[in-house]
Amino acid sequence: MKQYLVILSGIMVVCGASQSTPILTQESELNEDGSYQWSYLSGDGSAQQQIGKVKEIPGSQPIADVQGSVSWYDPEGKLHQLSYIADENGYYPYSADIPPIPLAILRVLEWNAAHPEEERTS
Repeated sequence: MKQYLVILSGIMVVCGASQSTPILTQESELNEDGSYQWSYLSGDGSAQQQIGKVKEIPGSQPIADVQGSVSWYDPEGKLHQLSYIADENGYYPYSADIPPIPLAILRVLEWNAAHPEEERTS
């Protein structure tokens, strides 16, 4: 649940939420099993949507499994869109605004994955 709050807080900052912008549509649903979904569209064209559920992981505490997206216009009128997934593997945003990982770093990551070292004990 902590991931959810961090994600939501970050998105609100990114969108520059303003009290003077009207909300045109808004939906929210919270179910007894802990799953939920919500969305809104504001008068300035910004929008958000998110769905989530509680995921049971054997041998661990339940975690939030979240998917969502956000879109907004910058002061120059350019549309920005970001989608994300947050689950037991971490937070994964994807957007045309996020630069790709440099090729040299990708090669190092691939090499590390192909050559795992045994843990050293001291």
